[in-house]
Amino acid sequence: MSAARRERAWAVGMAALVAVLLVLVGWRGFLLLDSGEAAGVGIGVAVLVIAAVGAWILWRSVSFGIRMQTLARELEAEGGLPADELPRRPSGRADRAAADALFEQRRAEVEADPDDWRVWFRLALAYDDAGDRSRGREAARAAISRYRAESR
Repeated sequence: MSAARRERAWAVGMAALVAVLLVLVGWRGFLLLDSGEAAGVGIGVAVLVIAAVGAWILWRSVSFGIRMQTLARELEAEGGLPADELPRRPSGRADRAAADALFEQRRAEVEADPDDWRVWFRLALAYDDAGDRSRGREAARAAISRYRAESR
């Protein structure tokens, strides 16, 4: 089994496990609502709210992953998916100086063509290599929104 298949199977398995746990938590919330006691009903409502928020977060995370996979496949089919050629430290993280240099190149590409989802996707990868995951997700969301606008 390839590494990509293993990673995908791991992600699907973990999402399924979280979904099962959310169902079990929600079920317990309904049982607490059924208790008829004020404390039980209050805790049951809180548990149901937590389960609902967890389900929403799970849905957003899975749909984000699916959208990013779609963009990656299309970019790969076009021959525009960048190869991972950054030097790595023994921990597996990218060398900071090389990642910063690549990031500056990717940022310049976005500034040159801010409406192209492809450059935003590559910028998201550069942010990830530079260790800035939150900005990487923002850039990935920008890539997804531009891809959707282009696909219409």
